[in-house]
Amino acid sequence: MDSGLSGKGVVVTGASGGIGSACARAFASEGARVVVHYHRARENADALAAELDGAVAIGADLTDESQVDRLFGDAQRALGTVDVCAAVAGVWPSSDEPVWQLSLERWESTLRSNLTATFLTARAFLREVERTGHGSLVLVGSTAGRFGEAGHADYAAAKAAIQVGLLLSLKNEIVRIGVHGRVNAVAPGWTYSPMTRGALDPELVERITRTMALRKVATADDIARAVVVLASDELSGHVSGELITVAGGMEGRTVHPG
Repeated sequence: MDSGLSGKGVVVTGASGGIGSACARAFASEGARVVVHYHRARENADALAAELDGAVAIGADLTDESQVDRLFGDAQRALGTVDVCAAVAGVWPSSDEPVWQLSLERWESTLRSNLTATFLTARAFLREVERTGHGSLVLVGSTAGRFGEAGHADYAAAKAAIQVGLLLSLKNEIVRIGVHGRVNAVAPGWTYSPMTRGALDPELVERITRTMALRKVATADDIARAVVVLASDELSGHVSGELITVAGGMEGRTVHPG
């Protein structure tokens, strides 16, 4: 089935990373015109934009509201219209720190890099929807926001806020400015990406996949396909406010005893 994304203007935040770059490629393969957002990894973003027909790389710190607004202004000028936004960018702190050891500095930094960055991204995109009267927004959360993640309460809290409170509020707000506007979310589980590189050794994979019906770790392309389907008005035109978990049937318990 045709996704209907051909010719659409799409902003993918965090597109210099593993899941983000997979999303950018997936949208481009559907004929969309893509803005490849990056923060620090300009070289990666420029290379990806050169690879994708009609794509352009634009840098911005998503925790800075002026830079986010500039990103979407530049995107609108480059694309003509921003029809879709995939808010992929996020930061997972690698060190395991239980709450009694968690500093306020890390807590605030994690929330700012995930929740605040997603809020600012959504706000800027919705201002574009207000201008055009249409749009589809896909937020990217995490299974940490569904099941928690010991040692990463800051990250779990930020992702839970994105994929529950923010998601459910925005899906009711977007229709005030775009009658058929939609907001959905994807919650990836363990995924092979630059964020988890070095963390997914075979012993860990064996342990974590005991909580999944499908005993395998996702690829970035698995996540990207779900994002594209939710973004498409043809494939998901009557779907809004939904959270799709892409985690091999993960549960908050052991599915396989050994």
